Amino acid sequence: MTTRWLALAVLAAAAPLAAQDSAFHAMQQRGHAAMGVDQYTSYHQFDDLPDGGRIALQRDLADAAGVATIRAHLRHIAAAFAQGDFALPGFVHATDVPGTGVMAAQRAAIRYEFHALPGGGEVRITTRNPQALSAVHQFLAFQRSEHRVASPHAH
Repeated sequence: MTTRWLALAVLAAAAPLAAQDSAFHAMQQRGHAAMGVDQYTSYHQFDDLPDGGRIALQRDLADAAGVATIRAHLRHIAAAFAQGDFALPGFVHATDVPGTGVMAAQRAAIRYEFHALPGGGEVRITTRNPQALSAVHQFLAFQRSEHRVASPHAH
């Protein structure tokens, strides 16, 4: 009887994990469709900084086409975000992304700058507006959680 309960407990615990992995895989597929590169072979970073934050996406330098695709994607999102357009993160995550409503409303108070990095690039986000800063940090925290990445520069 104990072995049977243990087996049931293991199955019950595994079911939510399988659902999470399925949801994560679906998000990765939407990300591939939106960004044009395999999300499993690309490295995401979402850092909180005192004046905003940064979104970095990189992959193997040997994949010149993938690096060019990443850079084009990051330039695109920097321009879209500057206009208050956060449709792409909404598509990738299949939900309203925390912070984006305020970021859209405060778009004049936030700067988005693309910078090339080895293997890809980054979008540096800066603001002096406390409300916008809080929204940027909410946005980045959600991204870290959803993409299952840590931020070595989180404040």
